[in-house]
Amino acid sequence: MKLLEKFNIKTSNMHLYDTAFSHSSYCNEHNLKEDYQRLEFLGDKVLDLIMSDYLYKTTYYEEGKMTKIRAMYVCENALYEYALLLDFPKYMKLGKGEEASGGRHRKATLADMFESFLGAVYLDQGYNKAKEIVYEVVIPFIKKTPEIFFMDYKSRLQEMVQTTKKSVNYELVKESGPAHDRTFTVNVIVDGIVLGSGTAKSKKEAEQEAAKEALNKQAVIKEV
Repeated sequence: MKLLEKFNIKTSNMHLYDTAFSHSSYCNEHNLKEDYQRLEFLGDKVLDLIMSDYLYKTTYYEEGKMTKIRAMYVCENALYEYALLLDFPKYMKLGKGEEASGGRHRKATLADMFESFLGAVYLDQGYNKAKEIVYEVVIPFIKKTPEIFFMDYKSRLQEMVQTTKKSVNYELVKESGPAHDRTFTVNVIVDGIVLGSGTAKSKKEAEQEAAKEALNKQAVIKEV
């Protein structure tokens, strides 16, 4: 796997990396027990720790600003860009249905698999190698990429309503499509009032779209 060569990873556990790129649809078709999702859970926390450590040691920002910056560069849009940079689509293992429906280029899946890959690296090579990869792939985006590129609309909305001590909740109102190609619709509710709605191929992205719509109604929010 060229991806491993790129980061000078020599492993005796190739199965771990195969799992990191195995979609549930592929596992179902080949009677495999585990897909990428458990590794994604682990990789998500590894990435958060590395990013938190980096921001703490290289800046003097207050907690709120560090949290905001971290959120921007670990959100789905950002993870998707990292996955594309590393050419993840060619490593993905998909079932026939998922492949036919465009799963190889699905933003949510690619974003998740960046985290599952980090989880695999952490288990196989340790924290320092995972950190090395994040520093090579993610940190340059922080230094060079405008924040607006990876806008975390949920965090921005939360900051806005916190100033008026209002509550923000996200409600899944619709879920449709076959298991390998689901579509989710989410409403964002501020103090009991629906201020935005979003539809996407993942719940996370639908929530971002809902928050984005709510932010476009800033005048309405101020009147709530």
